[in-house]
Amino acid sequence: MKSAVQQFLRHLKLERNSSELTIKSYGDDFASFYDYLEDRVGEIPSPENITIGILRGYVSYLHECQYARTTIARRLAALRSFFRYTTREGLTSANPAKALRTPRTGRKLPHFLTSEQVASLLEAPPANDPMGLRDRAMLETLYSAGLRVAELVSLDVSDWDRTANILRVFGKGKKERIAPVGSYASRALERWLTVRSPDPDAPAEDHDAMFLNKFGRRLTTRSIGRMIDKYLKETGLSSLTSPHTLRHSFATHLLDGGADLRAVQELLGHKSLTTTQIYTHVSTRRLRETYEHAHPHASRVE
Repeated sequence: MKSAVQQFLRHLKLERNSSELTIKSYGDDFASFYDYLEDRVGEIPSPENITIGILRGYVSYLHECQYARTTIARRLAALRSFFRYTTREGLTSANPAKALRTPRTGRKLPHFLTSEQVASLLEAPPANDPMGLRDRAMLETLYSAGLRVAELVSLDVSDWDRTANILRVFGKGKKERIAPVGSYASRALERWLTVRSPDPDAPAEDHDAMFLNKFGRRLTTRSIGRMIDKYLKETGLSSLTSPHTLRHSFATHLLDGGADLRAVQELLGHKSLTTTQIYTHVSTRRLRETYEHAHPHASRVE
């Protein structure tokens, strides 16, 4: 079983171009499954000997442990994907996970900021020192282009076409897309690049990195999370705000402004339109709240 899982994870990395984070998450999910098998079954059977009964027992176990529905759904998705692979590769004669039912998770509406709150956050970094200029450029780029944090840290200077004012972005599965950059972000990037100073001894892949840490090397996603937290405290914005909130705000503000849903899907790099549609619910909710607050006959009179 463990050998087949390692083979599957290599397949995800080399053939599906899955991110390191995805592979780590899948690895953690299989570790949980191993623990269950050793505890309840007494051994870790080969993939061919895993039955639908064993898998249903695992689902019941996850519910007993009161895992969140989203966690259970993710772990079942990992098993489904694994057994599809083993069946296709001839490691199993059938897919025992095919009949598994995923618990309904519901969809939480994403947290977003108003235009005024975004402006407050973007103006928080100081404009009179290199790190402040870098932070302004990062925040402006996250909001202007709707980037994921991993996409931001992987940007190289050469990915920015200054003439067309577009970014070449590599999203999930290393899928490439083009992201337009607004004038505010463009100016912030220009200011940052005048003070950007890469470490000459840094690895080759860091030399062209768009955003650098104080040592002149490529930033990490964790560093951006810490940077956001710092400015949240200064501005007093909701603690629910994260680097991804700027992406949520980007999509919500575009739809509020009348952008086409499919255009927003393309700008976000979503594979499915269903993923993008969550933002229409956000815009509809805001519209309803505005109506109830502003219209004199909106409130129900008992």
